Amino acid sequence: MKDSDWSGFFADAAALNPDAYIILDYYLECIGDPRIAAAHFCSEQSTAQWRRVGSSEDLRPRFAARVVDLTVLESGRPGFSYGIAHSQGGDVQACRVTIAHPHGNFGPRLPNLLSAVCGEGTFFSPGAPVVKLLDIHLPDAYLAEFEGPRFGVEGLRDLLQVYDRPLFFGVIKPNIGLPPEAFSDLGYQSWLGGLDIAKDDEMLGDTEWCPLARRSELLGAARQRAEQATGCPKFYLANITDEVERLIDLHDIAVANGANALLINAMPVGLSAVRMLRRHARVPLIAHFPFIAPFSRLPNFGVHSRVFAKLQRLAGFDAIIMPGFGERMHSSDDEVRENVAACLAPMGAIKPSLPVPGGSDWAGTLKGVYDKVGTIDFGFVPGRGVFGHPMGPRGGAASIRQAWDAIVAGVSLGEQAAKHVELRAAIETFGRNDIAPPDEAAGKCTGDES
Repeated sequence: MKDSDWSGFFADAAALNPDAYIILDYYLECIGDPRIAAAHFCSEQSTAQWRRVGSSEDLRPRFAARVVDLTVLESGRPGFSYGIAHSQGGDVQACRVTIAHPHGNFGPRLPNLLSAVCGEGTFFSPGAPVVKLLDIHLPDAYLAEFEGPRFGVEGLRDLLQVYDRPLFFGVIKPNIGLPPEAFSDLGYQSWLGGLDIAKDDEMLGDTEWCPLARRSELLGAARQRAEQATGCPKFYLANITDEVERLIDLHDIAVANGANALLINAMPVGLSAVRMLRRHARVPLIAHFPFIAPFSRLPNFGVHSRVFAKLQRLAGFDAIIMPGFGERMHSSDDEVRENVAACLAPMGAIKPSLPVPGGSDWAGTLKGVYDKVGTIDFGFVPGRGVFGHPMGPRGGAASIRQAWDAIVAGVSLGEQAAKHVELRAAIETFGRNDIAPPDEAAGKCTGDES
């Protein structure tokens, strides 16, 4: 590639119209000159061949993706981070590349956006086989073409009438195998104990032994009884993940039966399908994270999970369940906090989505999650911590509320447990933790209200 050719894939960011470009941050490992590799990279994901044979036209000024920043992180490495078949020989350079990509190339269409920034041109660019999309920044002009969450954090709080604490979810367990009758009773007991939201597991779909129609009918009725008993609004979060052609019908069935929030596994269904459902739905949509880890877990290859958080918010999810803190979830604390920020940070006119970091939580982990998130605007989502409690889901949910009351009061978990048998049983079953003085106050609907 001649200098006159590759220079067309570089630009001064200040000289570009910021409304016309999305900004992409990539990690890149390449052979040879990083500038040439970055130019190839931009070419492959935008114009590729930028003129017709025999023509003097140049399509790059309007259509080319362009490098606006290139930093070499490491030079002269003996090989790539991962074994690459058929890779050419030579020293490897590790780089951070920031690219301005004109969104007019694909428009406000999520499948086309992903095809451009995560497609063939990105992951099959010559000489650069190791690539990770680290972040995506969308201008307000582009964001204005999307609806985003219908409710967002404030809307969820309005529906539940909870304004001064986290929202408490619970994953009904056992998650697979129960008939609707037994399943609904577990949800009812958890609401009585103080959960705001009882949810289907992401693995539980419209099954033969627990069909969505019957399950949502029983859980919808149980939710209403729990609201009457406690005086507090509740959500039944029904999983409607299925083939795209069934989503609208399953939405209609579940909502008509009393499900007042819906769970969708975002990536297996597809973000475009979620956006379609968002336009139809009149209840909150909650995302779950299957099929994200295979893209995001390798440190130097794939797509960073915060990109998925931003795109799920863009597609219209009111809350986003994500891998949380702790060893089991294989995510660093920094990564979890980055995903939380992707849900809550300003994003044009797009409303914030409630971040719900989860994984093996119970009453004793609530303080740690709260401290690490740094805000009350999050969802706390135990499974066995509520439904594996020795006093049943009512006792498990009560232990969560008691743990939050301890945070508000600035007392240790042990002190609080001395006054509450449910919390004491949780500590004996799941472990122990200490409570430090907090900054926030407790919620209005407290504890076991029946």
